[in-house]
Amino acid sequence: MTEEKMLTVREVSTILGISEKDVLDLTEKGAIPGYKVAGVYLRFKKEQVEQYKKNPERLKPVQSEDAGTLKGRVRDFFYFNDFYIFALVLIILLGYLVYQGL
Repeated sequence: MTEEKMLTVREVSTILGISEKDVLDLTEKGAIPGYKVAGVYLRFKKEQVEQYKKNPERLKPVQSEDAGTLKGRVRDFFYFNDFYIFALVLIILLGYLVYQGL
């Protein structure tokens, strides 16, 4: 399964030909669906940005059913921090092996 590359605010502003502040304003209004990371709109799906570019008045905000629930937050946490979790597990495993003298 391939993961889609999500766009940054700068990339969206380049695609739409508007300022980064305008992108953030459109996201706050719900015109362009944005995905929060640490409380800031940082990532956007390319197909949603392209849809807005083609027909800005028809795009509706898209929200996941469990966006504000504990399940949604936990899933987002693991999605955005999977590398750090993996690195921590690897460090603990290597530390254990060194401690055991292997």
